[in-house]
Amino acid sequence: MPVIVLRTRIVAPPSRCFDLARDVDLHERSTAASHERAVAGVTSGLLKPGDEVTWEATHLGVRQRLTSRITEFDPPNRFVDEMVRGAFARFRHEHQFLAVRGGTEMVDIFDYTSPLGPLGRLADGLFLRRYMMRLLRARNAYLKRAAESAPPG
Repeated sequence: MPVIVLRTRIVAPPSRCFDLARDVDLHERSTAASHERAVAGVTSGLLKPGDEVTWEATHLGVRQRLTSRITEFDPPNRFVDEMVRGAFARFRHEHQFLAVRGGTEMVDIFDYTSPLGPLGRLADGLFLRRYMMRLLRARNAYLKRAAESAPPG
């Protein structure tokens, strides 16, 4: 069961980072490379406790659907989304927003189990963990740019 922990410093308050991290529209823009889009459940706006969203995307050359639910919600400090249906055996993604001097330290804790038992564990070691880290880093870089830009209106 791999666990990926990423830390991103952002020059913006935790509340702004928290809202951007749960914004479905921003998520779609940040994952444009994999053509990720919300196709069911909440398909735009800000996710709230109990909300579900089904994402459709192409990862590793395969078109997939994954449904996740917001299972924990403590604004503006943290929220958790967990897979309800999808390619992983399971995943839990905790998003933390820690107030630090000059802004926020955003912490992602992505805890997952690959499908296919031993084959999935082999895939983790060969490529899947690195693939997931690149995906999360790219999304975090996009969120950082958005948070540090001038706030809307």
